[in-house]
Amino acid sequence: MSLNDTPKSDRIHIGIFGRRNAGKSSIINAITGQSLSIVSDIKGTTTDPVQKAMELLPLGPVMIIDTPGIDDIGELGEKRIEKSYQVLNKTDIALLVVDGNIGLQPEDNKIIEAFKEKKLPYIVILNKSDEVCQHYEVENAIWVSAKTNENIWELKEKISKLVPADNMTLKIIGDKLDPDDLVVLVVPIDKAAPKGRLILPQQQTIRDILEAGAVSVVTRDTELVKTLKSLGKKPKMVVTDSQAFGYVKTVVPDNILLTSFSILFARYKGDLEEAIKAVNTIDKLNNGDTVLIAEGCTHHRQCDDIGTVKIPKWLKAHSNKTINYEFCSGTEFPRDLSKYKAVIHCGGCTLNEKEMKHRVYVCKSQNVPITNYGIFIAYTQGILARSIEVFPEYSQKLNR
Repeated sequence: MSLNDTPKSDRIHIGIFGRRNAGKSSIINAITGQSLSIVSDIKGTTTDPVQKAMELLPLGPVMIIDTPGIDDIGELGEKRIEKSYQVLNKTDIALLVVDGNIGLQPEDNKIIEAFKEKKLPYIVILNKSDEVCQHYEVENAIWVSAKTNENIWELKEKISKLVPADNMTLKIIGDKLDPDDLVVLVVPIDKAAPKGRLILPQQQTIRDILEAGAVSVVTRDTELVKTLKSLGKKPKMVVTDSQAFGYVKTVVPDNILLTSFSILFARYKGDLEEAIKAVNTIDKLNNGDTVLIAEGCTHHRQCDDIGTVKIPKWLKAHSNKTINYEFCSGTEFPRDLSKYKAVIHCGGCTLNEKEMKHRVYVCKSQNVPITNYGIFIAYTQGILARSIEVFPEYSQKLNR
């Protein structure tokens, strides 16, 4: 992936919902101007949520998610409906497609209530306007025809006005930098590092620094000492891979801010305050307690994997307790967390903000503390206070 590409986690996620044969796939093809989804008269053509990253004018980069029909039937149909509702957890803008010949049905009204409950901006798309003689009024609705393209451009204009304002202002670290500030990024290159490229949070942080008018210098941990000596001025801060905290903290002087990519992402799309508050839960664990270690991506596990190997090892060394571990990755996240005493989550770089915040909400609503890889590692290394000095608004709360 190049620095010019927009990762899916930073795209506006547009979920397309509706009953079978309401015309969801036809609407997707109409608004994108491409044949992205299969159009068929057979009910239930879309059996699983399908994601497609694309540029959609006038919005820009978006992620279109086509979902199964919300009126599917049978045991398998119920599972498909559940999958459709799960998409709401990552949706920024919801579009409900309704067959204008039939009008709103109970399933439509039910999902509209779900939109409202989650405070999602939404549009009801009354499709097949070319077949309906008398157009009726529906809240938040627009009449269109996927067949003739009537009002398709108007629909895209309405969608663009629903883009959350936060998507235009979120920063990884840029809001803490001034033009010409110098930031050193420590990127260990080991067997777990992808060949020929940087991992996503490193790429995104570099881009964010550039947009702030600041300067980034990228170095391996093995060259960090020489890099710091060779710089013509003191860096504003050093950002490191969390796994290198133990070494980097001994090299970077105390008068230089030090944090990690994972901590930056805890603020960027998660809940940094909650992660800080929750991390001391690990001091209260007892023998036999179960901890969930969760990741947003599904990378190939290495022999010294951070989630399945290193974090359990560090937690064992810190707590001296025998803890049970369960692991989840990708889009799956348990709805029932009653068996867990704590959740330790990755930075969530592959998840969009909506989904990451949903996971935090699920934990908080069930009184299960959730912290972050970077916060956990900083805490066990005894440098949590230092690692969040870059964010004084959170650092002050830690000292209270």
